[in-house]
Amino acid sequence: MNITTSSHTLSGSITVPGSKSHTIRALILAAMAEGTSKIHNPLPSADCQSAANAIPLMGAHVNFGDTTWTVRGAGKNIHLPENVVNVNNSGSTLYFLTPVAACFKGWSVFTGDDSICKRPVAHMTDMLEQLGAQTQITRPGCNAPPLLVRGPIKAGHVTTDGRLSQYITGMMMAATLLEGTTSFTLTDPKETPYLTMTKMWLNRVGVPVQMSEDFTKISVTGPQQIKAFDTIIPSDWEAVAFPLIAALISKNSKITIENIDVSGSQGDDAIVEILQGVGADIRLDKEKQTLTVLGSKTLKGDSTIKMGGFPDAICALSVIACFIDGTTTFTDIAICRSKETDRIKVMTEELSKLGADIQDCGETLVVRGIYSEHADMPHGIHGGTVQCYGDHRVAMALACAGLGLPKGQSITVNGAECCAVSFPHFVETMNQLGACIK
Repeated sequence: MNITTSSHTLSGSITVPGSKSHTIRALILAAMAEGTSKIHNPLPSADCQSAANAIPLMGAHVNFGDTTWTVRGAGKNIHLPENVVNVNNSGSTLYFLTPVAACFKGWSVFTGDDSICKRPVAHMTDMLEQLGAQTQITRPGCNAPPLLVRGPIKAGHVTTDGRLSQYITGMMMAATLLEGTTSFTLTDPKETPYLTMTKMWLNRVGVPVQMSEDFTKISVTGPQQIKAFDTIIPSDWEAVAFPLIAALISKNSKITIENIDVSGSQGDDAIVEILQGVGADIRLDKEKQTLTVLGSKTLKGDSTIKMGGFPDAICALSVIACFIDGTTTFTDIAICRSKETDRIKVMTEELSKLGADIQDCGETLVVRGIYSEHADMPHGIHGGTVQCYGDHRVAMALACAGLGLPKGQSITVNGAECCAVSFPHFVETMNQLGACIK
């Protein structure tokens, strides 16, 4: 599916889907729990469906309702996966479930789509081997699935850099099944809001977690009997980012995003303060749980943004940086290269096709935005056709860029069906605001 966007004014109110990060954690912990858990407002995306399809291989059962998913946990009967686990495009499912599967005697096999079969796994296999697992990456010289893991692992101490939080989350979940204390030393922890999210979830289901303030020391003592739960999945800040930037770069727009997660458990909420810092008119009402965005103000200023805590926001932020009168420098970007694509490379290449002044400097990404106060619209970006390479966040970010173009120009994003990975009704939701995406 190809989608085309052009200059339009946005108005109205929307809600965005539930959080993918929360939904997948809820699914896996519900699968490990004794009893039946109810997950309200789950994100019905491709990635969450992949997680829901995988957990029955380990003894759980999932019933899909329209707004509530019910999981009958495997509890003490959780076992080695009965078949090859195909996670499709879900990195979270791969990194969360592999350590859990390694708790059992025997071999587990994990694979996925073309994108997953390029995602790095050496950090995870190293951690598992430190706890006694055998691992085998099937393609010599390739640090990616298909992956074989033989357990059982035992409680112990693990040292790793911790740059990808998903590995650590999976190990923390697995530690609940092991006899004794499993401790982790992280030499360079990144994506730390997601580690806090995992700790919150484990605490919620009755598992105490010790975590230092700087995230370098974590420990979990098992075995723990995980309690079944009834939960409402909060809205996804990673999805909020797209209508947010679209409203800011489209002239005279005013939108309200409802059911905003104000718990502080999602690192991507940092985008609000970042954009307010360059003059964005964004109003967060924590009591009403709403975010109101007005697009009539000029965005100005130089800024440096450290991306280690919320790397998934790089696509949206690199787009809006093109519409800021100033230089935006993104640092701590290494983790952004290990997602569905090398997002630094892809955003540089695709925004350059549209005339952006963007430079991949290896350790940093630099965007020099252009704005003319005498013009009706920001300029420096022009229309064109771009690729998203199967990356949902790339597709949505580039589509939003079209809303800030001069009249008569448009952006076509090829292969945009991948938006369903995290925002199944992205086009419909944006069109509800008047985006007129074709």
